[in-house]
Amino acid sequence: MAETLTHPARDATGTEHVEVLIVGAGISGIGGAYHLQEQCPGRSFLVLEAQDGFGGTWRTHRYPGIRSDSDLYTFGYRFKPWVGPPIATAEEIRKYMGEVIEENGLDRFIRYGHRIRTARWDSATNLWTIEAERKDGTTARFTANFLWMCQGYYRHEEGYTPQWPGMDRFRGVIAHPQTWPEDLDYRGKRVVVIGSGATAATVVPAMAGTAAHVTMLQRSPTYFRTGRNGIDIADELRMLGINEEWIHEIVRRKILFEQARFIDRTHSEPEKVKEDLLADVRRHLGEDYDVATHFTPRYRPWQQRLAFIPDADLFRAVARGQASVVTDEIETFTETGLLLTSGRTLEADIIVTATGFHLNVLGDIDFAIDGKPLVFGDTVTYRGLMFTGVPNLAWVFGYIRAAWTLRADMVADFVCRLLNHMEARQARRVEVALRPEDADMKLGPWLDPEEFSSGYVARGNHLLPRSGDKPEWRHMHDYWAEKDAIPAIDLEDAAFVYR
Repeated sequence: MAETLTHPARDATGTEHVEVLIVGAGISGIGGAYHLQEQCPGRSFLVLEAQDGFGGTWRTHRYPGIRSDSDLYTFGYRFKPWVGPPIATAEEIRKYMGEVIEENGLDRFIRYGHRIRTARWDSATNLWTIEAERKDGTTARFTANFLWMCQGYYRHEEGYTPQWPGMDRFRGVIAHPQTWPEDLDYRGKRVVVIGSGATAATVVPAMAGTAAHVTMLQRSPTYFRTGRNGIDIADELRMLGINEEWIHEIVRRKILFEQARFIDRTHSEPEKVKEDLLADVRRHLGEDYDVATHFTPRYRPWQQRLAFIPDADLFRAVARGQASVVTDEIETFTETGLLLTSGRTLEADIIVTATGFHLNVLGDIDFAIDGKPLVFGDTVTYRGLMFTGVPNLAWVFGYIRAAWTLRADMVADFVCRLLNHMEARQARRVEVALRPEDADMKLGPWLDPEEFSSGYVARGNHLLPRSGDKPEWRHMHDYWAEKDAIPAIDLEDAAFVYR
C-alpha cells in the first residue's frame, strides 16, 4: 500500500486543506480513494460522505430483496476479485466495499456525516472552498486544489413519486423503495407495486410468498433477461484451483464480450432480440399467458435499461400465483386501493411506488466559480469527465448499458494521471475549453433520448452538460470504445488549458 499524508493541514480558522477532496463514499468514491493512494502516493486527500457510513446506493436502499442489476465481476473493482454469485445483495456489496476500505487503510481518510452545502472556486488562489454541514448542525470548512465528484447522479434523500389524485385518501401505507420504512410489516398484506423496472422486478418476488398477494402495476411493460445466478466457467475454474485474480479477469472479459455482442444485436437485429426475449418470458409463464399485453414494450431492446432477473424469480412468483401483473393506468387512489382508468379496482394494504428517482447531478451542492453560480447544464463535457469553465474538477458518471464501476476505474486512472501531469508541469489549475476547430461544433443533450429514453432522463436531461458531435466532447457510453480512448487522452491537447 502506498504511503499517503494521513492528516490534512489545518489553519488558524479551523479550515482544513487537502490537495484532493473526494465527494461521496459510494462505489466511485471508495474506488477513487484506492487509486489515488496507489497512483499518487504522498498526495493528501479526504473523502466527505453525507450518510453515516460508506456504500452510497447500497446504503440508501433497504427495500426487500435489494440486489445489483449488474454482475459483480464487472460492477466490482478491477483490483479486487469478486468471489460470490454474480448478482449480489446490498449486504454482500457493502461487505466487499468494507474489505476494500479495511485492506487499504482508507477509513482514516473518510469523514462521514458531512453534507456539502457549498463549493466555491477562487481563481486568485486556485482553490476550492467547501462548506459541509455535520450531523450536529455545525459547519466544517475545507479547501482543496482539486475536487473529485463521486456522489452519483440521483438524490438520495427522496425518490421520485408522481402525484396521483386521491393519495391523501388512501388508508394504507405508501412506501417508496428509496425511503423504505424499517418497521414495515407486509406479512399477509395485499401489496401493489407501481412500476416495471429493475426495482419493481426485485421487490415483487422478494415480497411474494410473505405477502397475501403482490401485484405489479405498470403503465407499460419492460424487457427482462433471465439466467442462473452463477457463472459456469467461474465455478469450473475454482474447482481446478485457479487463482481468484485470474478467474476475476477471465470472467470479467467474458461478460464484457458477451454484453457488447448483445448490445450490437439490439441495434443490428432488434426484432430478433425482441423475439428471443419474449420467447424466454413464454418459457417461464406458458404460451397461454398474455405476454403481448404485460411483457412487450413499445420501445426497442436497450432503449431503456434492460433488467436481469436472476433465476427468473419474478416469473416464478407470477407462475405460482403469488404475484400478478396488471398493465393499466391510475385514475385515482381510493381509501382501500386504486381505481384504474379501465374501471378496474385494485385493493391494497400497502402501495409501493417503484417509480424512479430525481436526477441530481451535483449533489444539491451550491456551486460558484469566482462568485458566479455554476449552471451545469450550460457547460460542455469533455468525454464526460470534465466541463468547460469549471477548473480543477472531475466527475464520475458510469455507463447506461454496462456496470458503473467499469468507468469509475477508468476515470480514476485519468484523474490520477492528470494530477501527476499537473505536478510535473507545475500547473496549479487546469480546465477544458473548446478549441478553435470546435467553434462551429453542433451541440446536443448529454443523453440522446432516441438512444436512451428512461423517465429520469426525460425529466432531468436539461440539468446535464451539453455534448458535442466529436468524440472528445461527449460521454460515449461505450466501454469498448472508451477503454482505449480514455487512457490515450493527450493531456497536452489544446482542449486542456493549464495555468
